Amino acid sequence: MKMKTLLHLVILCFLLSAASCDVTQQTKTAMNLANCEFRLISAEKINIAGIAVDSYASVKDLGVADFAMIMGALTQPELPLSMQLNIEVKNPNPAPAGINSLDYIIFIDDIQMLQGSYMKPVSVPANSSALIPVQLDTDLKQALKGKSMDAILNFGFNLAGVSHAATRFKVKLKPSILVGSTTLSYPGYITVKTEYSNGQTVP
Repeated sequence: MKMKTLLHLVILCFLLSAASCDVTQQTKTAMNLANCEFRLISAEKINIAGIAVDSYASVKDLGVADFAMIMGALTQPELPLSMQLNIEVKNPNPAPAGINSLDYIIFIDDIQMLQGSYMKPVSVPANSSALIPVQLDTDLKQALKGKSMDAILNFGFNLAGVSHAATRFKVKLKPSILVGSTTLSYPGYITVKTEYSNGQTVP
């Protein structure tokens, strides 16, 4: 059974047991979510050890101070990585769709980097789209435990597109919807993935 069909059945069962007009309207809005499409459209604000590496076209463009700061950070117990992933939710329905919260698991080059939740409600207008900015803050050394210093540094710069290698992103998403006082979670995960170079989709 497809995820969309299963979600429709879960919501329908809840709708049959609900009497409130408000709950009925919430349920209809929630059901529209099953037809929405998710895609990862960009990665931006990439910072390694506090340095905005996505503003450089190559490692050679790094200033002496910035390069020294990154090299110094490699000798520390942690190497902070932060970035923003922008997820588009496209609603093809003639009525609005809603998301109450969004659980996510982020993978970069098949390495799990972070698991978390986006807790702000999102309303997607009819025949339109909405953007969900997912913030990634992690310790690159911990995520790449066992890798050499060179491998960690190369991984970080690949994220910013300063090498010829594209970076593979994969995000597993589990939206939740609020119907009345009950939170219903999407059955299973929606997986979106793409490749980026310089924060842009690779054609």
